[in-house]
Amino acid sequence: MRTTLTIDDDVAFGLKKIQESDPSRPFKQIVNEALRRGLNSSNDKAKRKPFKIKPFNLGLREGLSYDNVEELLDIAEGPNRR
Repeated sequence: MRTTLTIDDDVAFGLKKIQESDPSRPFKQIVNEALRRGLNSSNDKAKRKPFKIKPFNLGLREGLSYDNVEELLDIAEGPNRR
């Protein structure tokens, strides 16, 4: 298939650097390989295990109550926080 693409400068710079490292390969081949890698990496995300956070119960510090937010802020940040 033949088509015209407008490639951003940073992408073109990266592709040209790849071509400089192996000048025997045509630019068309380099672009196609980069596109294939990108498309295949999006498929890899679907196969990955989802990231899960394991919660840890810290409990309440003795003598602290979450009922008075102003008091908690005074303890955490000091009475002159405003």
